[in-house]
Amino acid sequence: MSTLECPYSGQFAQTERTTPNRSRERVTYERAASYQVLDEALYCDVAFVGPDGAPRVLPTFHVRVGDTLFLHGSTGSSMGLGGREEFPVSVTATVVDGLVYAKSWFHHSMNYRSVVVHANARLVADADERWSVFKALINRMAEGRSERSREASPKENAMSALLAIPLEEVSIKQRQGPSVEEPDDEDLPFENGVADVATVVTGRL
Repeated sequence: MSTLECPYSGQFAQTERTTPNRSRERVTYERAASYQVLDEALYCDVAFVGPDGAPRVLPTFHVRVGDTLFLHGSTGSSMGLGGREEFPVSVTATVVDGLVYAKSWFHHSMNYRSVVVHANARLVADADERWSVFKALINRMAEGRSERSREASPKENAMSALLAIPLEEVSIKQRQGPSVEEPDDEDLPFENGVADVATVVTGRL
C-alpha cells in the first residue's frame, strides 16, 4: 500500500515542541511513517513528572489503536496512576535499522527511525474501553493471542492501569545511509560500512 493510499496519510502539524534544535533535515511530520515506527517498536519510553515533582522515564509496552497510543502501567507505579486523571507526558519509540561504522570515531552512527509524542495522557476508566485495549495489547504480541489466554481477574484488573495518549503532536526523526567521511579520511586504511540490525521474534505461542 502506498502512502497516498494509506488511511493515515498526511502530516502532523509542526509545533514548537516538535521542532528540533539540530539535525532538522532528519525530522519530518509524516503520519504514516510515524505510525509504522510505533507499530514496529516493541516498547516505548514515557517521560513524566511524578507526584513528588521529580522527573522520570519508564519503559513500557504499548499499542496504537487508530490515532491513540495506549500504554500499560500499574496503579502502584511511580507515575501515581492510582490517583491521577490527566497529566503531561512525552513518549518516544525507536527502531534501530543499522550500525554505521566510519573511518573516524566522530562519524560512527546508527541508522534509525525515532518518534516523539507530546500530549496530555488520560487514564482509561471506561470498562468496555479497558477491555478492548487490553485485548489489543495482548494481540499485539501475537495475532489471536487473547483467545489463547485467560482474561484478567477482577484483582488483576484493579492492579492494572491504561494510559490513553492522543497522537496529535508528533514528529519522526530518521537517519539512513552510509557513513559520512571527512575528505582527509578517505584514504585511511580503515574499513567502513553498515551492519544491518533487526529485532527477531523466534517463536509465537
